[in-house]
Amino acid sequence: MWGKISMNKKRKNEYYISIIGVNAMKKANFVYLFTEGKAEMKALLGGKGANLAEMKSIGLPVPPGLTITTEACKEYFKRGKKFPEDLEGELWLKLVEVEKETGKKFGDVSNPLLVSVRSGAPISMPGMMDTILNLGLNEETIAGLIKATHNQRFVLDCYRRFIQMFADVVMEVEHDYFESALEKVKKEAGVKADKDLASEDLEKLINTYKAIVKEKTGREFPADPREQLVMAIKAVFDSWYNPRAEVYRKINRIPQDLGTAVNVQAMVFGNIGDDSGTGVAFTRNPATGEKKIYGEYLMNAQGEDVVAGIRTPHPIADLQDEMPEIYAQFVQNCEILEQHYRDVQDIEFTIEEGKLYLLQTRSGKRTASAAIKVAVDMHEEGLITKEEALLRVDPASLSQLLHKRIDPDAETQVIAQGLPASPGAACGKVVLDADKAEEMGKEGHQVILVSTETTPDDIHGIVAAQGILTSRGGMTSHAAVVARGMGKCCVCGCESVKIDFESGKIQVKDIVLQEGDIVSLDGSSGKVMLGEVKLIDPVISDEFQKILTWANEIKSLGVRTNADTPADANKAREFGAEGIGLCRTEHMFMAPDRIPIVQKMILADTLEQREEALAKLLPIQEEDFYGILKAMHGLPVTIRFLDPPLHEFLPDTEELAIEIAQMKLKGACAKEIAEKEKILAKARDLHEFNPMLGHRGCRLGVTYPEIYRMQARAVFQAVARLVEEGYEIIPEIEIPLVIDKNELSFLRGEVERVAAEVMTTTKVQFEYFLGTMIELPRACLTAGDIAEVADFFSFGTNDLTQTTFGFSRDDAEGKFMTPYLEKKMLPENPFMIIDRDGVGQLMQVAVEKGRQKKPDLLIGICGEHGGDPNSVEFCHLLNLDFVSCSPFRVPIARLAAAQAVIKHG
Repeated sequence: MWGKISMNKKRKNEYYISIIGVNAMKKANFVYLFTEGKAEMKALLGGKGANLAEMKSIGLPVPPGLTITTEACKEYFKRGKKFPEDLEGELWLKLVEVEKETGKKFGDVSNPLLVSVRSGAPISMPGMMDTILNLGLNEETIAGLIKATHNQRFVLDCYRRFIQMFADVVMEVEHDYFESALEKVKKEAGVKADKDLASEDLEKLINTYKAIVKEKTGREFPADPREQLVMAIKAVFDSWYNPRAEVYRKINRIPQDLGTAVNVQAMVFGNIGDDSGTGVAFTRNPATGEKKIYGEYLMNAQGEDVVAGIRTPHPIADLQDEMPEIYAQFVQNCEILEQHYRDVQDIEFTIEEGKLYLLQTRSGKRTASAAIKVAVDMHEEGLITKEEALLRVDPASLSQLLHKRIDPDAETQVIAQGLPASPGAACGKVVLDADKAEEMGKEGHQVILVSTETTPDDIHGIVAAQGILTSRGGMTSHAAVVARGMGKCCVCGCESVKIDFESGKIQVKDIVLQEGDIVSLDGSSGKVMLGEVKLIDPVISDEFQKILTWANEIKSLGVRTNADTPADANKAREFGAEGIGLCRTEHMFMAPDRIPIVQKMILADTLEQREEALAKLLPIQEEDFYGILKAMHGLPVTIRFLDPPLHEFLPDTEELAIEIAQMKLKGACAKEIAEKEKILAKARDLHEFNPMLGHRGCRLGVTYPEIYRMQARAVFQAVARLVEEGYEIIPEIEIPLVIDKNELSFLRGEVERVAAEVMTTTKVQFEYFLGTMIELPRACLTAGDIAEVADFFSFGTNDLTQTTFGFSRDDAEGKFMTPYLEKKMLPENPFMIIDRDGVGQLMQVAVEKGRQKKPDLLIGICGEHGGDPNSVEFCHLLNLDFVSCSPFRVPIARLAAAQAVIKHG
């Protein structure tokens, strides 16, 4: 029934709609007027719809409209892309109310109401879904609008924009066809800017656009406004599952089942003339956090011109000179919104013939540095509490602040200057295509994505690139907004960069670069430099330190670092690490000057020969431990004894066999060949079918206890020296891969005997602790027994994940993890985020059993899970004592640990 009504071209059935619309009104499930919603209804109305309703309720100048709910979207997909019953009836009924408020009628030939149709998900996804402007235009309504506005050029410009946008979004006609037609008409007319086209040029363009639609789709461009609106709403619903939106949700871990709302709003026009305009602004600088309105605008333009980078806009400050009254009103509205929402607002606005309208507000996307400054400033301004300030900063985003920047002393050849759209610095090979950027990124290349402007379809290339450079667009263009959200360096509006996509070249003045040439970007200054420029580590701001100090005041989890060198240990201390949770001794064995000694130890035929080689390693290991323990004086240092299988210290058998064959062919020295053959025979003898589960970890200590004895002696001799020198040293000896109490008891005895010998020899008394890694399911299940002979547990979640899932990490991530995630067989990569349902339950069992036997048992986690915010939260819920992660993830873990307390207590 409603489908038939939606096809009527005239409004003879208004009375009929209003009568049978009463039934739809009774249910009122799917459509809300802006006057009926509020901010708390974000899940139902989407962020945009809820905020429009809220702005309307506090008296701000918002054009009237209505919101179709996210529930309608979900029902649409459940029904096989068909509207739920009564949706259209409710839509037309509510639209009558919008007509009353505007004094215009949808589809009316003399005074037509035009609308925009925009998406609005519960969680902001800027630019990822679709928008249609100027909907309701056809040959009849443009005549009425021309008569009402006395501005033929404006109306024709709206119509050509509508055809292009509708055809692209709804009818899936590539926008490039329309862009080519537009460029051709501009060239024929002898003008450079769209706004300089005359009415007759626009009429020609409209006819061309309609012909393109007919040619590409096989049907005429739809003329009925109701059909246009129904098609547009369906297209916006459909855009929830477009590729760029799915990629964005995956990157930002947004649930796929939220659905999008659709906002139908009365159009206001920024392209009527020179007293009209449009813009986007933030109440504070989204790149730096400075408390100053930041944004851009264009006169005689529509919103798409600003965000798409079609024209380079003016800074918002210029509006103060151009339209001082409007600017003052806008500043006042910004203050009202920021005080109301208690957060930075991202506002879209339009000026129509000297009157200001607000089209949208939402919490502004910002860089990590801006998020920190805003959070600290707003707390100190009394807007938010300290706990709210901590929750305003995404822990994972802190890594953005730890990236490198251009060395101020480096010699640079600046070849172009653009807008500093997203801070940071990057070097890489020039790539002109998002697909190629993704491909080269997967191959391990550092790339800079260069384009005229980016679109949401380029999201995969932006993810792969180190930085983005565009020749058009401003500080609020797509490239700028997305790059800032990802913490990537971006330079926009670099108009001196001329791109020839066909030849794969870019020209900057007299310099010609090809794809593959290296450039450097400084997103903080907008400079583009030739070649690779030296980068240096960042300087941490006072606000950054303040946030982390607040985090320390609140968090209960300790945060340690994984470090194998004094340099790593010192860096981690700078970031606030409270000790070392994992020092991998095998990394020390891998140094080129040590490998020959290690190989002699492995090749030894007798205990005496093995101990002779170990005696040479002893002083080297002692110096290693001396340096790390000294760097961490006053803090605990967990030293894991040798873990990998011995064959990892020997050459690859196939490569070695080939080398021996070549030596024989060349008549090499027989003694050298014999030595190589001995190594090959030993490597083959040590070969294992599944080395991850083979002769490694504590099993080496059990079969070759002299190895662990040497390491224990090296640790304790270093400790004794440092204690004598006046340092406070807290060593923790960690035995890996334990599955049974008896293993740990045996090795504890070996270590204790060495400790006693060193204390007797050096006449220095010291304290130490001995514990184990819990990284196998059996260890979790027998944790109560193991705890009897352990001073601490540290979960090795990488191996625990492998053995719980039965996955080899390298094989899983290289071969089948991606399809598992894409097909929703796993919610997340368990090697990145702790699997709470499986691995997590084993951890919980181990904690409970361990502390039943030893209530004060120290328990932590090492490995990169310790730097993942979700996993840190889980560790808090398990009541662990510490997490440990790489030095650059220590700040992330500190903030995540504080947020866990705020959320869960």
